[in-house]
This record gives sequence, structure tokens and C-alpha cells, in this order.
Amino acid sequence: MLDALLEPWHEPILREALLEVVFVGLACGALGVWVVLYGRAYSAESLSHAMFPGLVVAALIGVPVVLGGAVGLVVAALAIAAAGRVRTLGADNAVAVVITSLLGLGTLLALSADSPPGLGALLFGDVLATSPSGLLLAGGLAALVLAGSWVAYPRLLAVGFDPGSARALGLRAYSAEATLAVLLTLAVLVGVQALGNLLVVAALIAPAVVAGTFTRRVPPMIVAACAVGVACGVGGLYLSYYAGVAAGAAIAGLLVSAAATAAGLKQIHTVAV
Repeated sequence: MLDALLEPWHEPILREALLEVVFVGLACGALGVWVVLYGRAYSAESLSHAMFPGLVVAALIGVPVVLGGAVGLVVAALAIAAAGRVRTLGADNAVAVVITSLLGLGTLLALSADSPPGLGALLFGDVLATSPSGLLLAGGLAALVLAGSWVAYPRLLAVGFDPGSARALGLRAYSAEATLAVLLTLAVLVGVQALGNLLVVAALIAPAVVAGTFTRRVPPMIVAACAVGVACGVGGLYLSYYAGVAAGAAIAGLLVSAAATAAGLKQIHTVAV
């Protein structure tokens, strides 16, 4: 039994992947709690899709994908603002049109016949292809997310749970929302490298859903979400190694299964009570 648990970690590629999923689990788990509490799940998905063309272009020209993702978000914001001015569209429809268009454009660039191999990993992730530089970048971004979440904790808590008191203390809701948006962008960039553009939202939402089933206090919820995120990441690597399935899909599958199980248990408990 012990040999089966230790065997995968004899491979250097899996040891690097282990560090990657730990970074993803910690960053996305911690920030996912705020995403769920603020009701920003749609924003998280929109961010990941909006930055996709930027990620692909960055990979094509050989610049850091973080830079490409940031530029992609700026372009998306400008496009949404421009589309929102079309009266027949409206704000919500403008967001939907722009985000889906950008995702389609990025997919076209990544999967076209002339594109170099490997760009498809930006869609579905390839945690086993983590490079030392990518690992260092993921660790740095995860550290920024965790540090930023810790510094912003009082502001996020006050604005999220007691807006009236927050205003009395001079805390503006806009600043909390802006802080959350920046941290969310960084967390998505951490997760995209491992899980890809389409699956990264699972790493943000599922651990928070599981944690919220067992506690409503924010600090324990953050700790539990990080633990769930890391555990599912490690479990996905085991599943990939022994079952021969894609690591990113295995991790996302475990995350979704954990969230569904937690929601089911909560429903059973509610009915029983």
C-alpha cells in the first residue's frame, strides 16, 4: 500500500506537477471562498474565457502567458465597454457576446492547422508539462494571491457581510470589488497553467462549495477550501498515473464530484432535520 502511494513521486515530472497542483489548490481555494460569497462565479468564468486569446497569442510569439492574459483582459474590457454602448444589446448581452466571441477566437487560433502543437493545453491544461519557469511563476502568483487575500481580508469581509458598517468606516465597495477582481485574475492565471481555460473555474468554485457545506465562518471555510483543492489535485495526479487519464480532467472531475457529494449530503441533512 505504501509503495503504491509513493511510486508516482519517483518520477520528476510528477513531483513538479505535485507542486503545481498545490499552488493551484491554495490560490484558487482561498480566493474561491470570496468568489462564492460575493456571488462572482460568472465573473470567474468570464475572466478565464476573456483572457484566452491573449494566452494563445502570448504562447505563439513566445512571451509569458501572464502578460498575454493581462493584455487579453484589457482588450476584453474595452470590447465589452464598446458593445455595451449598443442600445439593442444591453450590458448583460454585451458581456455574453464578447466573452463567447473571444473564447471562439482563442480556440480557433489554438486548434488551427498552422498552430504549433501544445496550444490545445491552454484549453484543457497539461499539469504534467509544467516547466521550471512555469512552476516558479505559479508559485509567485499563488503567493501574491494568498498575501493579497490576507491583506484585503478585513475589507472584503466588511463590504461582503455588512456594507452599512463598511461605509461608516469609510470602506468603499468599489475598492473591495476591484481588489477581488485583481486577485481573481491572478488566481485564474495560476489555474490556467494546470487545468486550462475551460476547467479552471472548477478549482475556484468547487472547494468553496464543499467548505461552505460544513461551516459558514470565513476563516475555517478558507482553510477547508484550500485543503479540498490540494487533496483533489493530488488525487487527480494519482488517478492520472494509475488509470491513464488526463490529469487536468481527473482533477476537475474530483473537484466536481466533491462539490456534488457535499451538496447532496447537505440536502439529505436538511430534509432529515
